[in-house]
Amino acid sequence: MGFKEDQMVTVSLYARVSSGKQAQENTIASQVAALERQISVDGYELLREYKFIDNGYSGSNLVRPNLEKLRDRVAEGKIDKIYIHSPDRLSRKYAYQMILLEEFQKAGAEAVFLNYEINDNPESQLLLQMQGMIAEYERAKIMERSRRGKIYAANKGCVSVMGGAPYGYRYIDKCTGVGQALFEINEEEADVVRKVFLWVGRERASIGEVCRRLNTMSIITRTGKKCWDRSVIWGMLKNPAYKGQAAFGKTKVGVKLQHIRPQRHSCEQPKDNYSIYPVEKANWIYVKVPNIVNEDVFDIVQEQLAENRKIARTRERGAKYLLQGLIVCKCCRYAYYGSPVRNKRGEKVDHYAYYRCIGRDSYRFGGNKICDNKHIRTDALETAVWEEVKHLLKNPNRILEEYKRKLSEFKRSSWDKKSDLLEKQENKLQRGIARLIDSYAQEYISQEEFEPRVKAMKQSLKAIEEEKKRIFDQKKLKQELTLVVTNLEDFSSNITSNLDNADWITKRDIIRTLVKRIEINLENVNVVFRVKELPDSSGHNGEEKKNLQHCWGSGNVQKSVSNRIFSSTQFSIY
Repeated sequence: MGFKEDQMVTVSLYARVSSGKQAQENTIASQVAALERQISVDGYELLREYKFIDNGYSGSNLVRPNLEKLRDRVAEGKIDKIYIHSPDRLSRKYAYQMILLEEFQKAGAEAVFLNYEINDNPESQLLLQMQGMIAEYERAKIMERSRRGKIYAANKGCVSVMGGAPYGYRYIDKCTGVGQALFEINEEEADVVRKVFLWVGRERASIGEVCRRLNTMSIITRTGKKCWDRSVIWGMLKNPAYKGQAAFGKTKVGVKLQHIRPQRHSCEQPKDNYSIYPVEKANWIYVKVPNIVNEDVFDIVQEQLAENRKIARTRERGAKYLLQGLIVCKCCRYAYYGSPVRNKRGEKVDHYAYYRCIGRDSYRFGGNKICDNKHIRTDALETAVWEEVKHLLKNPNRILEEYKRKLSEFKRSSWDKKSDLLEKQENKLQRGIARLIDSYAQEYISQEEFEPRVKAMKQSLKAIEEEKKRIFDQKKLKQELTLVVTNLEDFSSNITSNLDNADWITKRDIIRTLVKRIEINLENVNVVFRVKELPDSSGHNGEEKKNLQHCWGSGNVQKSVSNRIFSSTQFSIY
């Protein structure tokens, strides 16, 4: 007997003929007999319920009753080996063969063909090459069907299209419910939601105060955390589901945005190749659910949130931090923020503050800090960074002219036309590949014709993708240059005549124009400028150009700033 990890191996067979005439001529019987002989030779026992036979079904269609049963058993993990006479018994189309074989493989079932062996021969390699294209096609088709299905279901009032039940509700699936999915109020969580709305709407509490109250009351979040985050409370207060109208379609996926400033939890660009965009409320689809607060309370809270934002913008915030929003920690990827120093009486000490990593604040992470990076005196870091910027701007007019010249070259480039042309070429190639696959699947062309043609098309697609990326990078550089030029023009007179005596606002504007982010690790500081290098210039001597380019090099800047902060005895770092 055959064994798989000391357990009985469950085998099955699948046989198919296309027409009733073939079935009458016992073609199906000959297939089954041959498969049963091979199973016996291999030392396995075939159970009657694992014979899957489709009489009179075309191989161009995957909708066959016994094939469906076989796929269900495989998905349930009940079958280890599937014996099939030949690949064309699964399907006449290579695309469908690939879908089924991949499905079997993922479920841990091995397909065994009597007259075909899957190995490294050209036929098997061909299937692997087609896998990516077919998977992409299937994914796009499934996503479009899913999108349209969700919109239809939302318009019909089905909550099953929601990502999940928000805090205060529990999701009841259609099997447990009355034939359809629904949201049911979780009274324990709903009491917390009502408290939060009343605190903000009646007592005018801030979101920070709400978090502190919940933490003091030892109320845990749905995920079991003991520390409530402001973003969770904000999302709760803005969610119309609590007044009885759950909203579907509040966001959409679109072209990836290029972030100007560091993200709160990362100093790098997100790895996702898309961005989430808000959708206008007029286009939201509302699904009726049980309300936890009444509509009047919800509307009052929205007005209070708007008032809180207005107050926050106009409120005196105490110390001003020149580099706020630019500093990121290289150890934990969280941002740095300005933190004033207080004396024993709890009073703020003027002109004495630190930039501190968010990861060092244990209260943000349930009582345990996640980072040990140093905090730095604000005056020390601000002075060092400003000196680097001043060094860069020794000849600001020349920098401005060079940027303008480079920007004018970009404006003359017809990127949009090139992008449109590349898009058309890409679509044409993709359609050509799809037609080629169909022709090969229908046996209109041979393998010798198919392989070189599809390989050439894929190489052309790769070249187009590389060109599109180059154009995207150029557009990104143009955006950075436009930002720099616009701001340099706005305060060019201050740069030229009064750089050493620039006021706080001018310094901030100049730094935010030229500096993209400031990275801090345990031993050094690295200033990353928006434009990494100056455009080439032919009207100046080589030494001047070298000095200016020297300022853009991250390694040299890192060394310069590090020496001023970490190696200097006049600044204390804790």
